[in-house]
Amino acid sequence: MTGVEDTDIVERVAASTGLPPGVAARVVDDVLAFYRIPTEQYVRRRHAELQAEGRKNPEIFPLVAAELRGRLVAAPDLSERQLRRIVYG
Repeated sequence: MTGVEDTDIVERVAASTGLPPGVAARVVDDVLAFYRIPTEQYVRRRHAELQAEGRKNPEIFPLVAAELRGRLVAAPDLSERQLRRIVYG
């Protein structure tokens, strides 16, 4: 197994998906890594992705704020101004 300390979740993913335990451990590691991304890094990445899609800031910041509220481990509520400061300094 990889860096997953809780083997119960790996066993559950393996059993429910039919994946071998090593692959299930990598999947769990990947999901956990996604949720461990610091809020600031997530905001900058999502802002860049949405800009690359051609979206503008008045649409981007409310969307990112909503995404943050919906994350498994929700970030604190951030105002549009706080989000702008994360992106632009």
